[in-house]
Amino acid sequence: MLSRTVFFVSESTGITAETLGQSLLSQFSQEVKFKTIYMPFISTPKKARDLAARLEKLTDSEGSRPIVFATMPEIEIREILSSASCLYIELFDTFIGPLAEELGVGPSGKRGLSHGFSNDDSYENRMSTINFAMTNDDGASMGKYDQADVILIGVSRSGKTPTCLYLAIHFHLKAANYPLTDEDFESGRLPQALLDNRKKLIALSIDPLRLNRIREERRRGSDYASLGRCRRETRMAEQIFKQLRIRTLDTTSNSIEEISSRIMKSL
Repeated sequence: MLSRTVFFVSESTGITAETLGQSLLSQFSQEVKFKTIYMPFISTPKKARDLAARLEKLTDSEGSRPIVFATMPEIEIREILSSASCLYIELFDTFIGPLAEELGVGPSGKRGLSHGFSNDDSYENRMSTINFAMTNDDGASMGKYDQADVILIGVSRSGKTPTCLYLAIHFHLKAANYPLTDEDFESGRLPQALLDNRKKLIALSIDPLRLNRIREERRRGSDYASLGRCRRETRMAEQIFKQLRIRTLDTTSNSIEEISSRIMKSL
């Protein structure tokens, strides 16, 4: 398998460069092994020149140019890196030109706008939704379910917590979650706090074999992780979902990003 070094470079956090760059690299991951290096806050010409020198050394030692995915609004820094020993891919170039032509105005070229504090209300709202997801995790505060935008339910380790955090961070939703317990299975019903907010409920289902593998990583050899218990819990959970007519999403082979997007579409 081929091997190449890839840099995600930005004058700010680098989240945009890494996200889009990783998506592009995934199209070649069957044939090429990528070593990725994260380089945020390359915000001065000196830092850019230091990085250019590093790229030169890597080219000499590895025999191939590093690949650089970048989001650099400042022209001087962009020119330093684009002339370095690398394949320089400026992600802004693909979009800024057509967008400026359509809007009839030029880009500002200022640093840090995409992840900065340009909108204090938006930032505070995002922090609020993240705090809500954390304080309402695993049924910790059912008294606040009336404030939730969505409530995820499912068996333990079906993906509820990471999905709630993703919904909070990327979609600014107040997301709570509740893990089904033995008491719920025995009674065949859900707590009243959930029933009072039934329209907000979305159930996450999972294949018992997949659940078994996930739980084995957490508590290897325990009854909690046994395949028999996984099969029993998923079967009883699906019976509750069907009986109460709760919207259900299968998380077995989907990433957190995919699950979250499907939840947004459902909402």
